[in-house]
Amino acid sequence: MDLGAGMAAVVTGGASGLGEATARGLAAAGVRVALLDLNEERGKAVAGEIGGVYAQCNVTDVASIEAALKTAREAHGQERICVNCAGIVAGQKTVSRDRKTGDISAHDLAVFARVVDVNLLGSFRVSALSAAGMAGLDPMTADGGRGVIVMTSSIAAEDGQMGQAAYSASKGGVAGMTLPMARDLAREGIRVVSIMPGLFHTPMFDSLSDEVRESLAAGVPFPQRLGDPAEYAALVRHICENDMLNGTAVRLDGALRLAPR
Repeated sequence: MDLGAGMAAVVTGGASGLGEATARGLAAAGVRVALLDLNEERGKAVAGEIGGVYAQCNVTDVASIEAALKTAREAHGQERICVNCAGIVAGQKTVSRDRKTGDISAHDLAVFARVVDVNLLGSFRVSALSAAGMAGLDPMTADGGRGVIVMTSSIAAEDGQMGQAAYSASKGGVAGMTLPMARDLAREGIRVVSIMPGLFHTPMFDSLSDEVRESLAAGVPFPQRLGDPAEYAALVRHICENDMLNGTAVRLDGALRLAPR
């Protein structure tokens, strides 16, 4: 797939972190980008800086997604690139014991369901609705390619830590549905690839002390640092441009394997 004039993309979670870096990277390549995010102030600011458009979007609500895609398509036309970066994190053990009282409690099921709803179901909702639009387009490659969907899994899908049951389940689901989705959409000429990031310096890490960030970075074999969101964006671009990348989840982690805790 050749990027550039006339190409449209939608990026969920595009107002910050990996999504913002992806939106900026695609825009720099000449793609018309729509940022789908809950953060209106930041979303509009980033969209203005890259010459894109912002659409408020709650990935847990089909009507909200449909409205956001309508806004994006009215501005740029049907997207051929869909990147899912919207996600949340929650840490809680399957069973917890209060250190003071000794009371035992089970994982809050509402918290578990919320993480899965945003990270897993949200990715599928957006991807399916985007793919339905892509399927009606004329092929743009000699192989009949119409578009590409990129989803964000995590290395926690394979080596989740203590307290990450909900997060790992949600991201494992994203990795697990990548191949069947790619097979479902093969006849439509739509590729599906997931990225499994390791530790990246996103706003999530800004609340941590320098000491903690340095400790986390020291655990990465090479390069021994936190990932730069621009490196995630670079992989998104390569996935878009390399038509043989399909139906797989790619680790982007500096050879990091998470310890149990």
